[in-house]
Amino acid sequence: QLQVVESGGGLMEPGGSLNLTCTGSGFSLFFYRVTWFRQAPGKEREVVSCISLNGGGINYADSVKGRFTISRDNAKNTVSLEMNSLKPEDTGVYYCAATRSLSTPGCPDAQAEYKYWGQGTQVTVSS
Repeated sequence: QLQVVESGGGLMEPGGSLNLTCTGSGFSLFFYRVTWFRQAPGKEREVVSCISLNGGGINYADSVKGRFTISRDNAKNTVSLEMNSLKPEDTGVYYCAATRSLSTPGCPDAQAEYKYWGQGTQVTVSS
């Protein structure tokens, strides 16, 4: 089955760190731009960060700039999201999505732009 799979979520205290991984299963992420989204309880899904095919183009939401780092390892077929200095407002379900489209600059936020969506991984930041 062709899919992306997220891993690495969990419970962390404020100020702590977590590292999320998005893995391509059954296909190569090499040909895809990848975006991390999150959805907090009662809120709409929002873009967190995205990375271009070769990793040279990276964007972050203002709320995570300076704290989160996105990277890709095409040899391992993964895209990672390193999250530092976590805050309670970072709590939510984190999803990765992959698209081959190059028509929309930055991080496309429309669900229809993406060919693959993961099932999500829960991140809870609480003391």
